[in-house]
Amino acid sequence: MKPYEPKNLPLENLNWVSFVEKIARANYTIAVFEGILKAVVNPSILLSPLNRKEAILSSKIEGTQATLQEVLEFEADPDNNSGKFEDIQEVLNYRKTLYEAENLLKKKPMNINDIKSLHFILLDSVRGQGMAKGQFRNDQNWIGKPGSKIDDAYFIPPKYSSIQNYMNNWEKYWHSDEKDKIVQMAILHAQFEIIHPFKDGNGRLGRIFIPLFLFEKKLLSSPVFYMSEYLEENREEYYFKLRNISDHDDWNGWIDFFLNGFINQAEKNSKRAEKILSLYEKMKRDIHSLHTSFALPALDTLFTMPVFNTNGFIRYSGIPKASALRLINQLEELNIIINNKKGRGRHPGIFSFPELIKITEE
Repeated sequence: MKPYEPKNLPLENLNWVSFVEKIARANYTIAVFEGILKAVVNPSILLSPLNRKEAILSSKIEGTQATLQEVLEFEADPDNNSGKFEDIQEVLNYRKTLYEAENLLKKKPMNINDIKSLHFILLDSVRGQGMAKGQFRNDQNWIGKPGSKIDDAYFIPPKYSSIQNYMNNWEKYWHSDEKDKIVQMAILHAQFEIIHPFKDGNGRLGRIFIPLFLFEKKLLSSPVFYMSEYLEENREEYYFKLRNISDHDDWNGWIDFFLNGFINQAEKNSKRAEKILSLYEKMKRDIHSLHTSFALPALDTLFTMPVFNTNGFIRYSGIPKASALRLINQLEELNIIINNKKGRGRHPGIFSFPELIKITEE
């Protein structure tokens, strides 16, 4: 098997007619999701649980084993990591990369240097960090069973000497006008996976580009649309459809799969976002009954940190210590939060917001 030489973008001879119905449905579902986003004052806070779930599931596709509860507990109590520090760190890096990418796109359009910077953040201080983080690969890699040799590979990406040219073409296509932006995103995602420009982290970075592209192209007012849930649930088909591009030039099959996943995920994301919004409004009423001027910062903290320690709550919310501790006790009395671990000496108590965690895990 020789290194694959993908076609440059844009693609020719796509069967656009066969996608018309699904394109319409995909654009409708993302418009519904965007309508929900526009009703949110601060999506990055309120939909933080979806961001965290995306980081976990995208990392899981690559073999990282960390549950939502384990990540939340680690964020609240880093000394207790269930022996999964490396897995959890990969998830946290994914979230950090998403945040940094959003900040970049608010200033200027995406470019190749930005992609390298995001790759550096993604692999910083985790497994694979020695694999030229932030730099395109300078040798031949391949995809196959663990420990397999290149002769037994499923797929051999392009030669490293051609990566820069392929990525220049990829970047140019990112900024071009295609007949449909969601189909364009499907093509960009697959092409990035095919080029495999980095030694490690290509899959995770490729999935991060999905909400970023939708944000830059103004289909979304905030980059909080995530697809890894669908891709993880359909992992075998996901890889099969990608491999069919290189094996049989089946771009139409890949685009059809991506559109199906996009529609499915958009509908799920909308329902979950509506539940989170509804819970936020309910909690707003409940907390206002406590007659405190710190209701909103407390509420935003709960939605950002559904598992927290008392010190973290005080620091993030900005509420004075005495008021914060009193408020935590009141929230516990109302059964809004539960005490997971009693505070002792210098070790703060650990609390959780189970209703939000339940929605996130659904």
